[in-house]
Amino acid sequence: MTFWQPDPTFYPSPAMAMQAPPEKLAYVAMLNPGTNGPPDGIGVVDVEPGSATYGKLVGRVDMPEPANELHHFGWNACSACLCPYAPHPHVERRYLIVPGISSSRIYFIHTKSRARRPESVKLIPPETGIKRSGYSSPHSVHCGPDGIYLRSLGSASGDGPGGIFIMDPESFEVLGKWEIDRGPQNLAYDFWWHLGHDTMITSEWGTPNMVRDGVNPDILLKGGYGHQMHIWDFRRRCHLQALDLGAEQQMVLELRPAHDPTRAYGFAGVVVSLKDLSSSVWLWHRLEGSWRVQKVIEIPAQPAPEEKLPALLKGFKAVPPLLTDINLSLDDRFLYLSCWGTGEFQQYDVSDPFHPKQTGSVDIGGIVRRVAHTKNPQKPLK
Repeated sequence: MTFWQPDPTFYPSPAMAMQAPPEKLAYVAMLNPGTNGPPDGIGVVDVEPGSATYGKLVGRVDMPEPANELHHFGWNACSACLCPYAPHPHVERRYLIVPGISSSRIYFIHTKSRARRPESVKLIPPETGIKRSGYSSPHSVHCGPDGIYLRSLGSASGDGPGGIFIMDPESFEVLGKWEIDRGPQNLAYDFWWHLGHDTMITSEWGTPNMVRDGVNPDILLKGGYGHQMHIWDFRRRCHLQALDLGAEQQMVLELRPAHDPTRAYGFAGVVVSLKDLSSSVWLWHRLEGSWRVQKVIEIPAQPAPEEKLPALLKGFKAVPPLLTDINLSLDDRFLYLSCWGTGEFQQYDVSDPFHPKQTGSVDIGGIVRRVAHTKNPQKPLK
């Protein structure tokens, strides 16, 4: 008799995942924003300490078509497939699901038997995804307990609302729109969940037409980009609550919930404040049956010579941190912040999530400051 066994890379708890062997390879998006030269691709980087090729590109796969703008991507399956109410213990973590924001194409990259030589094995063309879901510009991918979830920035027209659609975890067919009652939600960006609390959290950026050519100064200065988070009933697929951070808090992007399934809190990163160009991190948490949000980290803008600044920032005479990514360690102890405007990579101790403490910072080069790589100290990064 054959028994279904979970993929050995699925771990029932974060604590068990931390005891697992470290990854030996990392997959990174490689972008070409134009139509000249090679198309976007996925690079394979050796991350095994002691390896002769440690830190080097050891493989790649180029997308069959150009002008995709690859961004976030994710696995076809993960530990969420062990969810007690919708288990899929037979699926394997063997494909990368890679969407293109600009093209609305969705690529499936096979990695299991070709870890260093991944192969593009399936494509969902934009017309198919749009017809079946009603959404365009797929952005974020998470494998869920009952399928593969993709967050899209907008509708078929490139306007709002953006939302989530689901794909079958085995056939990879687009099943349709996730939301039954979206309430006031219109703008979209990231999404995550607290499975044990039947809760989904979503954030806001802008529609495809608002972001296709980069940040639009007119929209930004009028507070027109996303400044809310949304709370959803996960299994009923309906909107419960909007958490407004204030229109001056522009572009509420990355969401990082606590890994501890018993804890109902998480962190959201905000790119820029129109008040003072600062970036910030906000804590969402549950209190007395409702969800709250509060600012727990503020990263100030740094004074800079006007002649070194791009046109949009010259009048401010300062460079904003432009916080665009955050990451929470598996033990929920450290939060890492990528501030590409000022060129800083910061670490905070968030053991007490209400009172983070900065514990480290690395300069990697930003809009004004130019920092050289340690292996080539004479050549500042651009």
